[in-house]
Amino acid sequence: MIRDPLKLILPLAVFVAFIAAWEISVRVAAVPPYILPAPSLIASTLKADWPLLSASLLVTLKTTLAALVLAVVGGVALAVALSLSRIVEYSLYPFAVVLQVTPVIAIAPLLLIYMPQDLAVLVCAWLVAFFPVLSNTMLGLQSVDRNLLELFELYGVPARPSRRARIRSRLKALWYLRRPAALPAFLAGLRIAGGLSLIGAVVAEMAAGSAGAGSGLAYRIIESQYRLNIPRLFAALVLLAALGVALFLVLSVLSRFLLRHWHESALPRGG
Repeated sequence: MIRDPLKLILPLAVFVAFIAAWEISVRVAAVPPYILPAPSLIASTLKADWPLLSASLLVTLKTTLAALVLAVVGGVALAVALSLSRIVEYSLYPFAVVLQVTPVIAIAPLLLIYMPQDLAVLVCAWLVAFFPVLSNTMLGLQSVDRNLLELFELYGVPARPSRRARIRSRLKALWYLRRPAALPAFLAGLRIAGGLSLIGAVVAEMAAGSAGAGSGLAYRIIESQYRLNIPRLFAALVLLAALGVALFLVLSVLSRFLLRHWHESALPRGG
């Protein structure tokens, strides 16, 4: 249920006005379709080429979701290891930073040389999505109130604890204290990683497409550009944008569902 209808009405009104202005401008100025197609032509092209574009959409969607799942699993696991051990943090975190700051467009051609095309595209998408999950989860795990940690250890560790008791206490603190505190930061990183995994998949598909291979939406964009099939190019762009928006909305709904009863970011304003 939408509490404020303006949140839905205003964006829809602006979007409809933009599409109408686009359609009218193209028709009045008689702009050729190979320069700027009208929205009606893009819609008809999307309908006519749907078998081809839907298959490419499925390829890109599979790559994006697989990269996002791998980024979540790897990012959370490494964040937990880094938060529990300073030695692991000092040893591995710089390498994660190096992977993040290196442009994926520069890595993609090398991966396409050393790996099969599908695997190279997946690795590129994973590299882009991995660091936001890692950094945000680490931030959440390390942002627990120190007083609460000390109180937790005070009640959970005996006077002369053994090494096993200390490890058990740290694991309990991780599960019962650090995990809930890190959830909002993790979900924020997950929303960022969702969009970045799609970007990484598109960049890698473009690199693969320029080498004469590929079947995702990015490859269809390059193919349409070479053939001057601009309406199909715009149709593929529309599908990419719709995929990105749908992914963001799903992750936003998941975030609100998990935080709706206890975190300030998900509580109704003024309530």
